[in-house]
Amino acid sequence: MPEPAAPPSVSAPLTGLRVLDLATLFAGPLAATMLGDFGAEVIKVEHPTRPDPSRGHGPSKDGVGLWWKLLGRNKRTITLDLSKPAGRTTLLRLAATADVVVENFRPGTLEKWDLGWDELSAVNPRLVLTRVTGFGQFGPYARRPGFGTLAEAMSGFAAMTGEPDAPPTLPPFGLADSIAALATAYAVMTALAARERTGEGQVVDMAIIEPILTVLGPQPLWYDQLGHVQPRTGNRSQNNAPRNTYRTADGTWVAVSTSAQSVAERVMRLVGRPELIDEPWFATGADRARHADVLDAAVGDWIARHTRADVLAAFEKAEAAVAPVQDVRDVMSDPQYQALDTVTTVDDPELGPLRMQNVLFRLSATPGAIRWAGRPHGADTEEVLTGLGLTPADVKELREEGVV
Repeated sequence: MPEPAAPPSVSAPLTGLRVLDLATLFAGPLAATMLGDFGAEVIKVEHPTRPDPSRGHGPSKDGVGLWWKLLGRNKRTITLDLSKPAGRTTLLRLAATADVVVENFRPGTLEKWDLGWDELSAVNPRLVLTRVTGFGQFGPYARRPGFGTLAEAMSGFAAMTGEPDAPPTLPPFGLADSIAALATAYAVMTALAARERTGEGQVVDMAIIEPILTVLGPQPLWYDQLGHVQPRTGNRSQNNAPRNTYRTADGTWVAVSTSAQSVAERVMRLVGRPELIDEPWFATGADRARHADVLDAAVGDWIARHTRADVLAAFEKAEAAVAPVQDVRDVMSDPQYQALDTVTTVDDPELGPLRMQNVLFRLSATPGAIRWAGRPHGADTEEVLTGLGLTPADVKELREEGVV
């Protein structure tokens, strides 16, 4: 396997930061990916015989899992059985050189292996131990198996998603995990900022059930103060209208939003129903939402008589908010995404050019970059371990013992 691309330049903002990624599926590893995208040296630690399951999730090409190419990018990959004494010793040697450890074992697992906070901080008091679990490190659910799907159900997301007369709806992708990954990357950087002042590391306790609840907005506040429980409203909103998806004359769909009063008025003029603006109920978003049937009929009838291209052009000219409902085929050719290089091309030694999502944001002076896509299982084991001072003979012995 060819060596990965050269390390990031010193301008990358997280250059010099070493992250050990011990986690699997999906929040912890994605947080580590985000750190790697901006220059951190991320070392992915996998079991010698049980690789990260994301390597086998979803479609593959020539036997190579494609999801891993995204999730494993900018990571060096090593194998290590942490449950064995020699694996424990080796991880402690790695942790002594690291800034961050990301793990998502059930609470108590690291402690069972004598690799808990006490042992890790003893070899490296500046370490940030980042623990990502379904329910957090304490509480009645702490030791239960936890996945993002459970967070999507528990948080209220599923209860408010879907049509009013249909079952609660779960997202067809890892929503809660992805939100938790963003929150975890933020938490790591916050802990590292604190370390700059105190000189000491600490433990990050990230429960996947929590960040999605924050993203859902003021649901607890509304219930606490008003007893209000948001119902399922499909694509409609209780806070404004028209807000929905509408079918065009050529059989495609567009989404319309009128969160601002001025935009709602522009839409009504555009679709030839300016008289609705003068209705007393049109003056506020909540009142418009209570008359969504009338507004949806007005907007839907007009859109149904025009092609998607004409609808988009007319809305743009009217300075009204609209977007095409796109699938991945449309995303790959969308001119705005192309201008932003949101889906970029990465050269991969195994599969050749790959198109995948770019780094999350642009920095003018210290940009991030995808240096390489996900590498094979254990590709960098010998290089990383000999970098710790182990000899090739030591690594060979560990292989014979099944530690790596």
